[in-house]
Amino acid sequence: MSELLFLKPVFKQMIWGGNRMRSEYGYDIPGDDTGECWAISAHPNGDCVIENGTYAGKKLSELWTEQKQLFGNYDSDRYPLLIKIIDAKADLSIQVHPDDEYAKVHENGSLGKTECWYILDCDEDATIVIGHNAKSHEEMEEMIRGKRWKEFIREIPIKKGDFFQINPGCLHAIKGGTLILETQQNSDITYRVYDYDRLSNGKPRELHVQQSIDTIKAPFEANSSDIQVTESEQVTKTHFVTCPYYSVDKYDIHGTWSNEFKGYFTNVSVLEGEGSVNGIPLEKGQHFIIPNQYGTCEFKGNLSIICSEP
Repeated sequence: MSELLFLKPVFKQMIWGGNRMRSEYGYDIPGDDTGECWAISAHPNGDCVIENGTYAGKKLSELWTEQKQLFGNYDSDRYPLLIKIIDAKADLSIQVHPDDEYAKVHENGSLGKTECWYILDCDEDATIVIGHNAKSHEEMEEMIRGKRWKEFIREIPIKKGDFFQINPGCLHAIKGGTLILETQQNSDITYRVYDYDRLSNGKPRELHVQQSIDTIKAPFEANSSDIQVTESEQVTKTHFVTCPYYSVDKYDIHGTWSNEFKGYFTNVSVLEGEGSVNGIPLEKGQHFIIPNQYGTCEFKGNLSIICSEP
C-alpha cells in the first residue's frame, strides 16, 4: 500500500511579511518578516522535502521525476501545483501574473500563473485589491503611466472564509493584516506595477510596468462564483472552483468521515482543528499529498482541510 506524503515547508522572508506562521501554526520560521510558507512545492525556488516513510529526505521534484506512478503518471514535466500560506503584515505590491503563452515566450519557458485565495483570517475592516477601473486597454495604460493609482485600483471588502479565483491578467494585491491559503500553478512569475514607492535595502523594488501593461486585461471582468456547499452529518463540503489547472474543495469534518480521492493525486492542507487520517495524527498547519490510488482515507476528529487536484 502506498503512503501519505507529508512535507517540510519552505519559508520566504518578505518586506511585507510577519510572524503569524509561528503564532498560528507553530512553524519554526526564519524571522519576524516571514511572508510565505511554500507548503507543497516542487519549484526550484522552494523544493519541499518529504518528512516521512519510504521517501523521507527526498525532494518533491525528485519524486515527481522518479516515481511517476505516485502521481498517476500525470502528463507534465514538473509538479503542476504550488500550495502556499501567505502572511501579509503590510500591503503586497499591486501585481499581475502572465498566462502560460506569455510566460513561455518571455520568462524562459516558465508556466504562467493562475491562482486562487482562501482567506484564513483578516482584520475586521480588511479589503483586497481585485481588478481595476479602466474602461479600455488605452485608459489602463494612461492611468498606470500617469500614476493615477487611487482611481485605477479596485478594492473590495473581505472576511474570513472568502474565496477568490485570480486568473492571469487580473490586477490583484493582498493587503496588510490578511492571512491566506493560495493554490496556484507551479510558477514564480509576478509582475509588479506599483509598490507604494517602498524601499528595500535603500532602493525601490523592481517594477515591471511594460510587462504589466502587456498582460493586464481591460476592462476588468469579475469571475462568476459557482461555490457549492453540500452537507452531511460528518462533513460539510464546499466546492470552490474547477478551472483548467486545478479544482479546490474544503471539507469541515466532525467525527469520522471516509473518502476515496479519485484524482491523479490530492494536495491536503489542515487549516483548523486536530484529529487523524488512517490513524496518523493531524493538526493545524500540516500539509500532505494523497498519492494516486491510495485507497480510502478515514479522517477522525474536528478538522477543516482544503484539498486540491490538478
